[in-house]
Amino acid sequence: MWRDLVAWMRFEKAAADRPGPLKARPRPDNPALAEIAPVGPNPGNLRMFAYAPPGLPSGAPLVVVLHGCSQTAAAYDLGAGWSALARRHGFAVLAVEQKAVNNPGGCFNWFNPPDITRGEGEAASIAAMIGQMHALYGQGPTFITGLSAGGAMAAAMLAVYPDLFAGGAIIAGLPFGAATNVRDALEAMRSAPLKTPRQWGDLVRAASAYQGPWPAVSIWHGAMDTTVTIGNAQAAVAQWADLQGLPLTSARQELVDGAVRLRWGGRLELYTLPLLGHGTPIDSRDVGAAGPFMLDAGISSSSRILDFWGLGSGAAKAAPATPASGDAAVPPSSPPHMVEAENFLRRALRRLRGG
Repeated sequence: MWRDLVAWMRFEKAAADRPGPLKARPRPDNPALAEIAPVGPNPGNLRMFAYAPPGLPSGAPLVVVLHGCSQTAAAYDLGAGWSALARRHGFAVLAVEQKAVNNPGGCFNWFNPPDITRGEGEAASIAAMIGQMHALYGQGPTFITGLSAGGAMAAAMLAVYPDLFAGGAIIAGLPFGAATNVRDALEAMRSAPLKTPRQWGDLVRAASAYQGPWPAVSIWHGAMDTTVTIGNAQAAVAQWADLQGLPLTSARQELVDGAVRLRWGGRLELYTLPLLGHGTPIDSRDVGAAGPFMLDAGISSSSRILDFWGLGSGAAKAAPATPASGDAAVPPSSPPHMVEAENFLRRALRRLRGG
C-alpha cells in the first residue's frame, strides 16, 4: 500500500513541478485565514482555519473549503479566492488542512473507509469543525467544495453527511465510492470505475440513513486532465443525477466563457473545460491568484459556484451563454477555443445519448 502511496505522491509532485503559472503571492486585498484550535472531536487529526468578514450577521452561510494534494489551506484559499469572495458577498469560510502525519502527500484520505464513514476519521473531524463554526457564527446554510483529493473528500462529505449541506462542488475530483484503498484510488484516477447511475447512487444512499432532499451539486473538470481523468466527472454526474431523480439527457446545454455547461435546473450542473488540465479554473481578473493547480482559465469557478448556490451577486449567471443544439455547424468566425468547446459539447452529447 505504501509503495503505491509513494508513487502517487511522486506523480502529484511531478505535475506540480511542470512549467506553468508562477506560484501565488500574497495580495493586499486578500483577507487572511486564522487558525482555530478544534474544540470538538478531531479523530482525523486535521487543522482548522477560518475567515469571517467584519460585521457578519448570525446565521450567515458557511462555505467549507478542502485543498488538493501538496497544497495548504491558505494557498488554496488565496488561489481560489474564497475569503475574498466571503468579504464581497457576506459568508464565513472554514478551510480544513491535512497534516503530513496523516498523509505524506498532504492529501485528504478520500479512499480510506475509516476516514469517509459517518462519525469516524477525517469526515467526523470536518463535521465537528462545521459544528464549531455554527457555534461561533450561528447555524446558516452550509456548502462544501474542494479540488482533486479535496474534491473527492467533498464528495464523501456530501455522501456521509448530506444533512449538513445545502450544496457542494467537486472540482477535478472523483465520485463517492470510487475507491476503498490506495491501489484502487490510483486506478480510479486513471479510469473511473464502470457502474450504472443506480449503482453510483446506491453507494451514497448506503452511506447514511438520510432520505433527502439531496444537496445541489456543481461539478467542474478539465477535458485534458491526465491526473484525474474526466470520466470521474461523468461518473459523479451519474451519481448525483440518480440521487436527484434527474434524467441524464434532460440537461440544458450551453457554452459559457469557453466552458461547456450542462445544467439540470438548480440541482445539478457540470462544467467541462476542453483545454484545461488538472486544477481549479480561476479568472484572476475577478478573484484569486494563479499558481500550481490554480489555472487562470478566464472563468472563475468559485464565483459561478456561488451563483449556483444562490450566494453570489448573480453577475456570473448573467454573463452571455451560447445555447448549443444538435450538430449545428460551427460558424467560421468562432474563436479557436470556442470551436474546440463546441466540438467537445457535440461529442459529450453523443455519449450521453448513446450515439
